[in-house]
Amino acid sequence: MFSYYIKLALVSMRKTPGLVALMVLAIGLGIGAAMTTVTVNYLMGTNPIPHKGDDLFAIQLDSWDPNEPHSEPNLPPDQVTYTDAINLIDSAPAFRQTAQSRTAQVIELTGEQGKELKPYLATARTNYADFFPMFDVPFLYGKGWTKQEDLNSAFVAVLSKQTNEKLFGGENSVGKTFLFGAKVMQVVGILDTWAPLPKFYDLTTGAFDEPEALYIPFTTQVSNEWGRSGNTNCWKPVDGEGYQGFIQSECVWIQFWAELPNEEAKQDYKSFIDNYAREQKKLGRFPRPLNNRLNSVPQWLEVQKVVTNDAQILMWLSALFLLVCLLNTIGLMLAKFIGKSGEIGLRRAVGASKQSIFNQHLMEATCVGLLGGLFGLFLTWLGLQGIQSLYSNLNNALMQLDIKMALSAVLLAILATVLAGLYPTIMASKVLPATQLKSQ
Repeated sequence: MFSYYIKLALVSMRKTPGLVALMVLAIGLGIGAAMTTVTVNYLMGTNPIPHKGDDLFAIQLDSWDPNEPHSEPNLPPDQVTYTDAINLIDSAPAFRQTAQSRTAQVIELTGEQGKELKPYLATARTNYADFFPMFDVPFLYGKGWTKQEDLNSAFVAVLSKQTNEKLFGGENSVGKTFLFGAKVMQVVGILDTWAPLPKFYDLTTGAFDEPEALYIPFTTQVSNEWGRSGNTNCWKPVDGEGYQGFIQSECVWIQFWAELPNEEAKQDYKSFIDNYAREQKKLGRFPRPLNNRLNSVPQWLEVQKVVTNDAQILMWLSALFLLVCLLNTIGLMLAKFIGKSGEIGLRRAVGASKQSIFNQHLMEATCVGLLGGLFGLFLTWLGLQGIQSLYSNLNNALMQLDIKMALSAVLLAILATVLAGLYPTIMASKVLPATQLKSQ
């Protein structure tokens, strides 16, 4: 009977192609608008490291201005000072932890290779050795540097897959050298494709920006007095002169993360940073009331408002637009089914049951929903491409329609159309054969 109902539905749809096209258009427009915004919100708010997101914590220390919080409601800075970063690295009881920043310097090759590739400016993430195992960063060749190389401010680097392609043609370049900031750097590792979205480990420079071109020790950046390529906030003037004066100031410019694999480790770390803040108060720092925080990855995405209120409002508006489209579909479907009253009456007269009529028209609504879903899927793809072209600075992966969202779009279209078609279908199944035969 299932195939029979499909056959009847297709025959009925071919009789009124105009009405069917209008219904498919209405459903497709509604699904396209809704799924475009839902997909963007879904990708923006997804936990990019779900298997350990509750073990990784962004550290906030409230070393800010005594007269006002860093941001409302009474939030501490989202970065830490150099003094605090080094003190935590040296003493904090974490399983793993890293301070990190960014620097931009000129990359160039030496010898014959240098003649083929012009020097260019590249941004490096500066971090500690724990960064790579903490965030499960995948390696194509080699590995990260050691903690001893952190201590030595070593001239070592891990290249992104794209940078390795550009510099060394994608081959295993471990052991090779290049110039970065006029310093000879040795390659110790090459990453495989890695671009978590959102870029949770550094939301200060753009939650959906592409990852940096390479990774070098944080200590190497500082020992060479390389500048910062990121956000810096200060609540009072820098007292000292030059680079050393800056890093000894109360300016916050370093992101700090700790891996704490259980509740006991979390409590120990929280106690440590609170006691640390009390000690710093004795030295004339941390003038605000105690307000240190540990934020897991999901909490950090929420605190940093990765999914903005505007994006959520737009999603709800698109859902209302889908509802309007479905109301139009109900009207069109009702007009189509009522227009078939004579045919329905004849089928009832020759023995078709109400259930049979109901099933036939419900199948027709399902077919219309499937077509509308496929059309909506195409419009969703177009919408994402349009957003990508308008906001070219966003990571391309943010605008990809994955299988999960594609199936959701089609299923939503079918479900919405079936629900919208219930009233017209019920009305069609209630047609009285005697009345229709008399009118004919």
